[in-house]
This record gives sequence, C-alpha cells and structure tokens, in this order.
Amino acid sequence: MIVYKFLCTISLVFVLFGLVISNVDIFEELKIIIISPDYLITDYFEIAGIGGAFLNSGLLMFAFICILKLLKINPSGVSIAAIMTIGGFALFGKNIFNVWPIVIGVFLYTIMTNENIRTYLYVALFGTALAPVTTHLVLKNCLNLNWIGLLFAILIGFLLPPLASFALTLHRGYNLYNVGFTAGFLGMFLGSILKAYELHPEPRYYWHTENQLLLSIFVYSLFYLILLYGLKLNNWSFSGYKNVFKYSGKLLTDFVLLENEAITFINVGILGLLGTSYVLLIGAPINGPTIGGIMTLAGFGALGKHPKNIFPVISGTIIGALTNSQAINSAGMVLAVLFGTTLAPIAGEFGIIWGIIAGFLHSSLVMNLSFLHLGMNLYNNGFSGGFVAMFLLAIIDAWKKLKEAIGEKLRRFVKMGSD
Repeated sequence: MIVYKFLCTISLVFVLFGLVISNVDIFEELKIIIISPDYLITDYFEIAGIGGAFLNSGLLMFAFICILKLLKINPSGVSIAAIMTIGGFALFGKNIFNVWPIVIGVFLYTIMTNENIRTYLYVALFGTALAPVTTHLVLKNCLNLNWIGLLFAILIGFLLPPLASFALTLHRGYNLYNVGFTAGFLGMFLGSILKAYELHPEPRYYWHTENQLLLSIFVYSLFYLILLYGLKLNNWSFSGYKNVFKYSGKLLTDFVLLENEAITFINVGILGLLGTSYVLLIGAPINGPTIGGIMTLAGFGALGKHPKNIFPVISGTIIGALTNSQAINSAGMVLAVLFGTTLAPIAGEFGIIWGIIAGFLHSSLVMNLSFLHLGMNLYNNGFSGGFVAMFLLAIIDAWKKLKEAIGEKLRRFVKMGSD
C-alpha cells in the first residue's frame, strides 16, 4: 500500500536523521526522554538532544504503523494524520514508554464492551495526547514503577472512547482535534484531583533555540520531498489539486478516500512548507514543539485541512497575536497559529469571516486553558478548539435565524407597501 510505504519512509527518515546527527550516546538521550517529566512545554531537543528526540519520534511512528499493519487496517487520510501527529508530538511529550498505558486502556474498553478493536483504534492513537499523565503518575526515581499510577493511567485510556464519542456531538465535527478536546476534559478532572491532594506537577518550560540551519534544512527537505512524491504520483502535475478546496474539512473529510494518494501528498507537502515558512518568517525557532505543530498541520492535510480553509483561521489567530499582550513569535502564539487550524472546517463551511473570528477567539482562549489540565493534555489547542467551535456554532445558528427573521419582515414590509 502506498500510504504504508509513505509512513514507513517518514519513520525511517526520522530514525536515520537522529542516528546521524547524535554526537553523544543516543540511547542515553532516549533514557532521559523517557524518565523526564514531559507535560507542556517540554522540548525534547532541549532536555535530551536532537538525535534522541528524532530517534524517539521515528521509533514511535514505526511502532504504531506496525499496530495498523497487525490489525490489517486499510490506511487512509486518518492514518496519515494520526501517525504524523504522533511523530510530531514525540519531539515534545510522547515517548516510547509513556503512550502505552493510554493505548492499553482504550483497547481494554473495546474488549470489555465487545467492540471491534478497530472501532476505537484512532481514539487510542490520538488519545496519546495524555501520555504525560503516565510519566507523572508511573515513573519516579528513574525506572521504579508506581503500579497504582499505572492502573490510573490505564483507567484514563479506558474512559477516552465513550467521552470522545460524546465530545464529537458537542462541536459536530468542526474541531478536527476531537480527541484533544476529550483529553482536555479528562485532564481537567485529573488536574483538579492532583492539585487538591498536592500531587500536581510544577510548571515546566523548555524551548530549544539552537541548531536552526540544520533543523530548517531538514524540515524543508522533508516536505519538499513529500510534495515531489505527490507530484510524481500525479504525473508531475497539480491537476486535480484544486478539488480539495471544495471540501469544508469537517470530520471526517478523508482526502485519500475522497480524492487519491497523489493529491493528498501534494496537499501534505504544501501545508508542511507553508507552516515551516511561517515559523521562520516571524522569527520563531524550529524546535520540537514547532516541528510538532508543522507535522500536525501537514498530517491533517490528509484529513480536512487545505490552504483555502486554514488561511482565514490563521489570519484571525495572527490578528489576535498582533493585538494581544503576547509576542507574535512567542511559544504560545506560534503554536496557536499552527495548531489552531483545527478550526479550519468553520472557515470551510461558513466562510472567511467566521474563520477569522474563530482564529481570533482561539488566540485568546488557548492561552488560558492549559492550567486546567496542568499541561498534561498535549493537545491543548484541540481543547480550546472544541470550546471555540461550540460557542461559534451557537452564534452562527442564531445569526442565521436572525437574518431569516429580518428578511421575512422586510419582505412583508415591502409587500404591504406595494399593496
């Protein structure tokens, strides 16, 4: 399958890049990544090293690709979005140890409810947003396991499937990071409990700013090659690419199924290049979190995002960044722009103005939610996006009714005048 080859290649590239550039004991770097607290914001480049971070990312992507293969999943756009998102976040929060209790919890739910494991497979993959919970609750004093914490982490995963299904009804598919929204709710309750018993983690901020030329060349090369691969499959042409612009992007808009692999890879490559260019243009560093944002933006280029529906949201977020108290190239604002494209379906469905409003609201709300889950939900933008979508959908529905009511009254008034 083309998608499997595509994902395996990205995984291999990350592993090889990590091995090549590591100038110390790369497995020592990997150990540091595993045992270190990794809630937001913990850049693995900064705490361990670039080589170890890329090795961790490549191995984790490959592990989940193997799971898809073992379950005989026919990969599509959602597979690309899930694996690339995992790979991106494996540079600042997910690692080859802390994701598995969450996955086990989801799979345990499917067994207990007699569901097909494939039904909630992608909930398990995206649910690794809560991986920092495992590190915080399970690991202490290096590799001494807290078994009660492990059971609690598995319970968190067990609760994800029913909550994710319910959360989808709240924003109606207009927040692409639905599991991030779900994880935010779970993280909020967990954070409150931990804080009540003084078991909460301390604030954490690691943000890598070095090795910019090397990282910029790597990221640009990655997405340029993805774009070229898509063009090759499409007979070296952009023919048919504009077809993706007709979709709103609402969940689940799977471009592999709706169009084809070639068009999807072209879109993934373009979004990756746009995201990288934006980060460099505003003077923000290419590091673990920003590469994670670019990978997620590009990955969802297979599942709903395209230039037409992300630009209004990005514009609104930039307006917020330029007018609020945060610097436009601050960690919070650059990540809000990249990840805030979770709201792209609002622009795709309701138009440019509503997309701009969505981005503007997101730029403020996302800065004030991470304290609820203490940074243990890595998809904080998905949490914020869910609330913005819920709020705007209600306003949009009310606005439509108001316009219809005003239009009807005007028609009656005109009719009375003509009579």
